[in-house]
Amino acid sequence: MGSHRRTAPSSGPDRSTVVALGLLSAAATALGAVPSAAAPHDTRADVDRLYQEAEKATEAYNAAEERADGLRRQITALQDGIARKQQRVNTMRESLGSLAGAQYRSGGLEPALALLLSDGPEDYLEKASVLDRITVHQAGELSRLRGALRSLAQDRAEAAGRLGALQKSRKAAAAHKRTVERKLGEARRLLGSLPAGERAAWDRATRSARTDLLGPAPVPYSGRAAAAVAAARSALGRPYVWGANGPTGFDCSGLTQWSYAQAGVALPRTSQAQRYAGRQVPLSEARPGDLVVYRSDASHVGMYMGNGQVIHAPYPGAPVRYDPVGMMPISSVTRV
Repeated sequence: MGSHRRTAPSSGPDRSTVVALGLLSAAATALGAVPSAAAPHDTRADVDRLYQEAEKATEAYNAAEERADGLRRQITALQDGIARKQQRVNTMRESLGSLAGAQYRSGGLEPALALLLSDGPEDYLEKASVLDRITVHQAGELSRLRGALRSLAQDRAEAAGRLGALQKSRKAAAAHKRTVERKLGEARRLLGSLPAGERAAWDRATRSARTDLLGPAPVPYSGRAAAAVAAARSALGRPYVWGANGPTGFDCSGLTQWSYAQAGVALPRTSQAQRYAGRQVPLSEARPGDLVVYRSDASHVGMYMGNGQVIHAPYPGAPVRYDPVGMMPISSVTRV
């Protein structure tokens, strides 16, 4: 009988174990390293995003309100005009009624019968002449009345169209208002969840930027720019109030609009429109009073003060203040 040799047990892992480990290793490589814990959520970045979105919605709200204000003025003017035209139509109708009565009294009869009833041919001819003049005048009055009625109907149709547009603008403003309030509420909640030290760090980060972008402070470009600069300085410390354009509170475009209004210059209400309210100049040539517009969507604006600084209304909870001109991406500089 032949003898059978038994293989000595190995001290290392058996083949099945090696295969299993290899498969696990390949799976780990394919899926990538899995962290032991999820990366910490960047609350401060969320706050930045929410404030930016709220500011964009605020400017949309301002645009809708500005349009509504313009429509209200147009409707008032149209209604005043309609009232005046209606009075004119009423007067013309009364005049035509008087003419009709005069026509009846002067000869609203068949010519042959009128001749028989007249005292003589001369009397008849005189009455006929008066009747002809009244008829011609009455025809002119009727034509003018028809024109006045057409104009009145057109004005009423235009006023109805403007009222419809006003309703749409009001609805748009209300929708933007809800968006602003929702995003600002969420931003406040997130800021409140941060420890005091992190909140202070976030505020410092919003004010950090390069200060070597411009040279020494030049003088304002014009007297009106100097007056606007003085007005903006007088607003330092006043609160940010979204949708407000002074004098006790401001949002970003409200501050610049109010400041230039003190200089006798009417700026548009929104930062997007203010971007084109003057001549655009390079940042390197900025002078006090120039408007510095931020972000690609032009959703923020401040006023350049010289020495690499702007005055602006930053966000709720932060008053009107100085900050570095390069605090966020600049899209344009406008000289009013």
